[in-house]
Amino acid sequence: MNMNSLSEYSRAEIQQQLASWGFNTSHARRLLLDYYAQAGAVDWAGLKLPQGLPERLQAEYRPMGSSMVARQVASDGTIKLLLKLGDGRTVESVVMPAYQADRAAGCVSSQVGCAMACDFCATTQTGFERNLSAGEMVEQFLHLRREAAAAGRRLQTVVFMGMGEPMLNLANVLEAARRMAGEAMGALGWRQITVSTVGIVAGIDAMAAADLNINLAVSLHAPDDATRARLIPSGRRFGVEEIMAAADRYQAKQGRPVSIQYCLLRGVNDSPEQARQLAGLLGGRRMHVNLLHYNPTGVSLTGRTYEPSPVEAADTFIGELRARGVVAHFRRSRGREIDAACGQLRRRSGLALP
Repeated sequence: MNMNSLSEYSRAEIQQQLASWGFNTSHARRLLLDYYAQAGAVDWAGLKLPQGLPERLQAEYRPMGSSMVARQVASDGTIKLLLKLGDGRTVESVVMPAYQADRAAGCVSSQVGCAMACDFCATTQTGFERNLSAGEMVEQFLHLRREAAAAGRRLQTVVFMGMGEPMLNLANVLEAARRMAGEAMGALGWRQITVSTVGIVAGIDAMAAADLNINLAVSLHAPDDATRARLIPSGRRFGVEEIMAAADRYQAKQGRPVSIQYCLLRGVNDSPEQARQLAGLLGGRRMHVNLLHYNPTGVSLTGRTYEPSPVEAADTFIGELRARGVVAHFRRSRGREIDAACGQLRRRSGLALP
């Protein structure tokens, strides 16, 4: 990891450095606004800095510590990047066209690999290596902002839903969110950021305590503990009701609906009865359900090969939810002809390890 990348520093840290060199600390604001606006580049000549400062900054800081080693583009405009970090490890990031022609949504990773061992996920098959720094997550945001701009779009939203479990790296995730959202840096806006979790209760409560006004998404994937524990091992530690209670607490504090993510798997969690169970679980809760079409990832850790739900089963499932007053919709499937599922591009590239 290259700790001299500008992405690794807060405004206060840059100000401290400038003061130690004898320069006015106000130049830190100009430098960082330009850096984020230029998506990881710096227009040194255009900053109008005092004599000697541009050279000093260039000697001390690099604009970026990561580089792109693979790029896939789907017919629907989805772009998936494999980024090489300073220590040679790799992570995935995705930018997706939004419904509006001039906007895009980004998905960033929070860890190199993942320790959660969700059975239908490709990321977990390479295991957990390490947490990402705040700057490494910021650089994913900057790479995606650059890709969106090149496609004539503006990166409008970011979700921490790539490789890794964000709640197990929460301090760095929240610091990255501050830099992405804050007006003095990325200026994305707080409500444009979502953190997704498989249901780490302590993390949900800690994020609520941070009070950053960012969105929460819970990857539930089953309405009952038994099915969920087979899919997501952490389900043995955190039961569905316990997770939902934490989501209730978060929503009560933030005043904004929590999203429930539910990936439909053929013959596993897509029956009408399970839809009715999910509706019962959400009864009286002002939350909405994002139903996901599964992107197959091959043989799982337990030796199972999962398949996406047939169209008829998926339509019946959402119909059962809506008939019981649950706000539900299908998240548009993206990039099926590329390695769209989390971890696939990294695994197939042979760059899962440095």
